[in-house]
Amino acid sequence: MHKHDFDIELKNLSKLEGHTDLDVKVKKGKVVDCKLKIDNGKRFITDAVVGMKYSEVPAIVSRICGTCSSAHALCSNEAIEKAFGVKVSNQTRRLKNLLINANHLRDHAMHLYFFVLPDVFGKESVLDFGKKYHDWIHYGLEVKDAGNYLSTIIGGRAVHPSNAVIGGFTKFPTQKEILEAKKKLTESRDKVLKLIDLLFKNRKVFRRKTNYVGLVNKDYNFLEGKIKTGLGSVIEERDFGLHLERVILPYSSADSFEFESKEFFVGALARLNINRNSLNPKTKKDCSKYLKIFPSVSMFDNNLSQAIEMLHIIDNSLDLLSKPIKKENLAKIIPKKSTGVGVIEAPRGTLYHRIDINEKGIVTFVDLCIPTQQNIIHMQNSIARYVEELLKANKSKKQISREIEEMIRSYDPCMACATNFLKMNWV
Repeated sequence: MHKHDFDIELKNLSKLEGHTDLDVKVKKGKVVDCKLKIDNGKRFITDAVVGMKYSEVPAIVSRICGTCSSAHALCSNEAIEKAFGVKVSNQTRRLKNLLINANHLRDHAMHLYFFVLPDVFGKESVLDFGKKYHDWIHYGLEVKDAGNYLSTIIGGRAVHPSNAVIGGFTKFPTQKEILEAKKKLTESRDKVLKLIDLLFKNRKVFRRKTNYVGLVNKDYNFLEGKIKTGLGSVIEERDFGLHLERVILPYSSADSFEFESKEFFVGALARLNINRNSLNPKTKKDCSKYLKIFPSVSMFDNNLSQAIEMLHIIDNSLDLLSKPIKKENLAKIIPKKSTGVGVIEAPRGTLYHRIDINEKGIVTFVDLCIPTQQNIIHMQNSIARYVEELLKANKSKKQISREIEEMIRSYDPCMACATNFLKMNWV
């Protein structure tokens, strides 16, 4: 038997959302098989909303994910507003941006402070940090709290926002709440800068060229723009589904996707690679040293990208909160037979909602394409190449297993979201 003939089985990978196992087979130093076996119960949300009134959809689809509930609600809102030709006010667009900012800030903080930092410090979990790293736990909780509070005053709740509806918002923050949100965001800024510097100084580099996909716009917002790829092509949001091809993974409860028949990557690293020049000016100034490494083809830089996005979110949200927020009526809605497509950037990448509605305002068909689904093939291929590189560096099987886990965590995958029950018919 060749010294580099072995199998790696990682059961119930820790410090990520959902459940998954990994099987890797190595023959003569080459990975001949690599499977991420996502093992979550099927989600029948797409079938559940068929037959419902259009106005009920956002609250239902937000239940796909607790931590990304605002992203799903806003994406379905966008799809339905576009289906009916609804034009929302400038203030509504600003509130939507604040709500998605809050979602990303909270989600990135959870991932980086509580899932990634144990890897950086060589610990199993934050429970092992001890006095030496104890402050980092408080930093994480405080940054996460700033995101939760912003979500609460804008969306009505930290998760599953109730204020954001089709055509606008039903409640609005008070001046006292706005001042408190600005205070929490301002106090979080230095903590996030420390995190960026820490992740930069502890970078792992694994280079593998790939195509990355995400929204581009003038102010690095997560809600509007055109879809650009690392290869330079630009498409309209409504056409995203035309470029996606579903791939059945018989060993997994989640399917994946290819973009124009090839693997691709979505997420913070993709966004920073293609849209970094649109970051908030304050963020660009304070991150000038760190931004020099982008565009990056190292998946581990997804962690650093999320941290830089957190700083941008703080700076951008402070700017958005500086303008007065007043009560206003919802936009007028007239249901009609139509199809709407919503495309936004969720924390883990580009989220796609397509919703078909009949003349009575009843939903007849729903397609959802989740970021983690889009990244599964990319994850598997990266793991395979990374294992071969680690073998060349004479890493032990135990070391390789640990390194693989760190790579998977760098994608920040949400396995439960990826197993939404779908019947895709791309038109």
